Amino acid sequence: MEETQAIMRLKKGDWTGLETLVHHHQLPALHAAYLIVQDHALAQDIVQEAFITASQRIAQFDETRPFRPWFLRSVINAALKATKRQTRFISLNGNDTAETDEMAKWLADPDADLEAFIETNETRQTVRYALKKLTPKQRAVLVMRFYLGMTADEITRELGSSLPAVKWSLHAGRERLRQLLQSFNDET
Repeated sequence: MEETQAIMRLKKGDWTGLETLVHHHQLPALHAAYLIVQDHALAQDIVQEAFITASQRIAQFDETRPFRPWFLRSVINAALKATKRQTRFISLNGNDTAETDEMAKWLADPDADLEAFIETNETRQTVRYALKKLTPKQRAVLVMRFYLGMTADEITRELGSSLPAVKWSLHAGRERLRQLLQSFNDET
C-alpha cells in the first residue's frame, strides 16, 4: 500500500494505514530520535508515542504534502522535550542493546575482522560521546541537516525558528563537533 492510500485509510479509521506508515517511517524516526536523546529505550518510546499522536491527529494532516517531514518534526520536537526531562533523571540502564546485538553478530561470524569491528565501534562511540557534548538543539539541527538531509529553510520551518538561528546552530554544532572529534583524535 502506498503512503497516500495509508493516510486516507487512517483518516477513515482503518488502522491498517498506520501499519504501512510505521513500516515506512519507523527506522528513520528511531535513528533521528536516538541521535538526539542518546538512549535507545527512550528513542523507541518517543517514536511509539509519535505514531500514536500522528494517528490521533491525522485529520489535521494535509495529504497533498509529504508525510515524512510532518511526522519527523513531531519526533524531533518530542526528542528535544525528552532531553530537557532526561537531564533530571539518571538512567539505570547501563546496557547498550545495539552494541550488544552487533557484538553477538560479530561473534557468530567466524570470518569477521576483529580489528575492523573494534575500529568501527570505537569511531561510533567517539561520535556518540561527542554528540552528547552538544546542546540538544545543536544535535537536533545536525540530525535534521545531515541525517535527514533537510535544508536550512526546511529546518527553520519544521522547528518554527528563524533562519539565522538555525544557521547559527548548524555552524556552532558542526564547529563544536569538529573540535571534540579532533581532541579525541589528538588523545589517541
